[in-house]
Amino acid sequence: MGRWSNGPDEVESLKRITIADLKKLGYLQPNVWLNQNIHWTNQYGERVNSITVIIETAETGGYITFDYTYNQSQKINYKVKLITRPSNLGDGLLWFFVCPNTQKVCRKLHLNGGYFLHRTAFSDVYYEKQLRSKKWRSWEKVFGSYLDDKLYEELYKKHFKKFYNGKPTKKYLQLMKKINARRDISFEDLERALLM
Repeated sequence: MGRWSNGPDEVESLKRITIADLKKLGYLQPNVWLNQNIHWTNQYGERVNSITVIIETAETGGYITFDYTYNQSQKINYKVKLITRPSNLGDGLLWFFVCPNTQKVCRKLHLNGGYFLHRTAFSDVYYEKQLRSKKWRSWEKVFGSYLDDKLYEELYKKHFKKFYNGKPTKKYLQLMKKINARRDISFEDLERALLM
């Protein structure tokens, strides 16, 4: 019979709450008090988890209270501070969480060990890339653009801007540089790297 993994968790696999999601749901606005549920679904669209959030905001800050049951037995209820900062584009304010553990200002909180916190609050959480083998990371340095299928997905996303004000965007130039680097890699180089 198999056992649960003792390895570290990956940031990408943790449940998270983001400022972008709260904004999309219409929950983050100045001078608001609301009590709502947030649901997570599996790949089939079935609800698997939910939590209650109580959001209290003023003009430039506020609190979000998380209320949920962790591991079907532990009742958890705590507040996370919300702050705003002026947009660097000069068109309003941007909302941020203040992690109750690390006091870091962030836009994402991850669930691990029962609490939604900034990723640096957890000692055993890593990005997927950090857990790859040394050999895989060295291959990725040399052949990364060749192995990355997401380059074309990003290039042809619905609202991706290739040009702004008649000039190519930095993101577009970076993508094109990576895509063009694929042409410089020969199959002999790939074969040689795999045999090392």
